Amino acid sequence: MTEYLDIIMFAALMAGILLGFPVAFTIAGVAVAFGYLGWALGAMDISLLGALGQRVFGLLSNQVLIAIPLFVAMGAVLEKSRIAEDLLDTMGRLFGQLRGGLGISVVLVGALLAASTGIVGATVVAMGMIALPSMLRSGYHPNVACGIVCTAGTLGQIIPPSTLLIILSDVMSNAYQQAQYEQGRFSVETISVGQVFAAAILPGLALVALYIVYILLRGLVRPGDMPPAANGGERVPLARIASAILPPVILIFAVLGAILGGVATPTEAAAVGAIGALLMAALRVGRNRRLILAGAVAFGVLAVAAGVFPVRLQRGDLDAVQIAAGGVYVVLAALGALAVLLALRAVVFRRVIQDALESTMTMTAMIFATILAASVFSLVFIGLGGEERVAQILGAMQGGPAGALAFSMLLIFGLGFFLDFVEIAVIVLPLVTPALILMGHDPIWLGVLIAINLQTSFLTPPFGFSLFYLRGAAPPEVTTGQIYAGVVPFIGIQILGVLLVWNLPWLATWLPAAAF
Repeated sequence: MTEYLDIIMFAALMAGILLGFPVAFTIAGVAVAFGYLGWALGAMDISLLGALGQRVFGLLSNQVLIAIPLFVAMGAVLEKSRIAEDLLDTMGRLFGQLRGGLGISVVLVGALLAASTGIVGATVVAMGMIALPSMLRSGYHPNVACGIVCTAGTLGQIIPPSTLLIILSDVMSNAYQQAQYEQGRFSVETISVGQVFAAAILPGLALVALYIVYILLRGLVRPGDMPPAANGGERVPLARIASAILPPVILIFAVLGAILGGVATPTEAAAVGAIGALLMAALRVGRNRRLILAGAVAFGVLAVAAGVFPVRLQRGDLDAVQIAAGGVYVVLAALGALAVLLALRAVVFRRVIQDALESTMTMTAMIFATILAASVFSLVFIGLGGEERVAQILGAMQGGPAGALAFSMLLIFGLGFFLDFVEIAVIVLPLVTPALILMGHDPIWLGVLIAINLQTSFLTPPFGFSLFYLRGAAPPEVTTGQIYAGVVPFIGIQILGVLLVWNLPWLATWLPAAAF
């Protein structure tokens, strides 16, 4: 039996999670139990767990993962300040006259929120509370409405910045380095968060386009499922459109532009995004809006000017122009700092920041606890021979590298029925991706394929997390069966998206190659 301990260990993990135990504790508990069982049976060298302390230190000092709480905070502030409501209402009025117009609005707003928050749960809940009742009142079939809301919410998994892509970039970079070491290369290359972000942009937009095409076609074939909205087609003032859409778009360009342009690291860009979200929330809920807006503009001008004409005030050889520019920069920075203080006062008074920080701490703790527990699990699994078994299984697949990749994608899709994306990313992917990279698959392209597959896991009944989020936010007349039935066509679209990226690799590789 000892030669099958690794398989039994994985099965025990599945059983523990399905029984409803907290995921992080389940992962760590199963790992510790099987570590000692393997040691007692002589199947594992217990000294292997001595590497755990080094792994924990590496996790806590990982510069890539530090960006996660900042991006989560950015999304939580935007969600708690109800900016999504303005977006949904404005877009609904713009597209409401079309059959499926409300659905298109929800998808577009989902894409904008995904690119400015990266938090699936917050997006699905917000849309479930705001858009779903509006769609049902307009006569949308409940299945269709639920499917659109669920799917639009999961765009936060694939459109950067996303916590999934940050975790995935770290996992793929480690797997790529491991594969290079096994090839005998000791001057190894790495994969950055910026490259993964860049690789996910075009596939993410392609998925948005596929959703919209499906909605339009369904509106033509079955017009009764998606009638025009009652208030659709009415004239929306340009000022209202600009005030609802421009701030998130500017925030997206500030964050992603800084990363893709090489101006800032992902952590620095995440900090910019968090401050930008704070200013946006204050403009939405607070007073002193003109002064806060002036401070936001001052920060933007300072960022551009300092990049075009940098000044080092500590140097002693500055000329008059440089000193004057430095003085202007100081004034701009002071104005921006004042705006941040006023924004903080506004969001504290409205209890936006308190709720946002609570959400941020809860989600960040869940993610890091799961990653820490997965470190214990992977050490024990490797000690029991699981890594070699996975490599043998992939190597024995019919069809060579393509067959091994197809098997891995089906495995990830199947695990999505039971596990969250974090567990799959930090437990399963480190076991299969090094072998796939050694077979010749491009690591960045492979990462995007896996990201779309993991996004699908959020939609897949019976345990897709988006389904649970929507179930909690949906009106009582919407049944769980309607939610499950609604996502089925979109799961098919997700599979089509995987096939599209599989057969057109340039969708994932062109932009990283051009930007980096």
